[in-house]
Amino acid sequence: MPESKKPETPHNDQADKAERTGKHPENAAGERILDARSLRGLAHPLRIRILKSLRHDGPATASQLAERLGESSGATSYHLRQLAAHGFVEDDPGRGKGRERWWKAMHNGTSFADDLHTSTDPEVRGAANLFLHEIANIHTQELSTWLATMHDWPEPWSTSGDLSDFTLNLTAAQLHELSEKLHAVVETYRTLTPAETDDAAQVRVHLHSFPRSRPSR
Repeated sequence: MPESKKPETPHNDQADKAERTGKHPENAAGERILDARSLRGLAHPLRIRILKSLRHDGPATASQLAERLGESSGATSYHLRQLAAHGFVEDDPGRGKGRERWWKAMHNGTSFADDLHTSTDPEVRGAANLFLHEIANIHTQELSTWLATMHDWPEPWSTSGDLSDFTLNLTAAQLHELSEKLHAVVETYRTLTPAETDDAAQVRVHLHSFPRSRPSR
């Protein structure tokens, strides 16, 4: 029986250019657009958590990230270098002293290139599944933390959050339109108030929308 052959990844001129110039594709919201190559570079649970921490909690060293995430500094150092190689993080030379190396995220977030959703490459689909399931795990952890600590927040914070769900009958086009409109509303709040004020806090917004099959009758 012949050996199985790993599917070849199509040549990507845009990805090659990004490797040479250090500039990677972004959307209007400043999010890194993931292609097959960069997705495979990010699709590791610890790398996703490191990148999330740098985006939400600010620049850090490998040792600080290890303490935040309950990992060894050797592990965080290795995965930071891998993230840097794929253009997700970079040095923050304005911080630290001596040989202390600080890292910062290069983008506000990530989004999928359209062709990732329809890729038939098993390696790409596996990386996409890992990435999306890890994001879902992070959302679950964040929500659990909020429910466990919400009563520690003063009014009106303790009653300002939301935990709602809705069931709608939509076409695929209408679902896409709904998602686009929700994203547009969120974007209007990015610069509504200064990031650093006495009465402001970092707020996480989760938007989950997906089709489900109806029960058989």
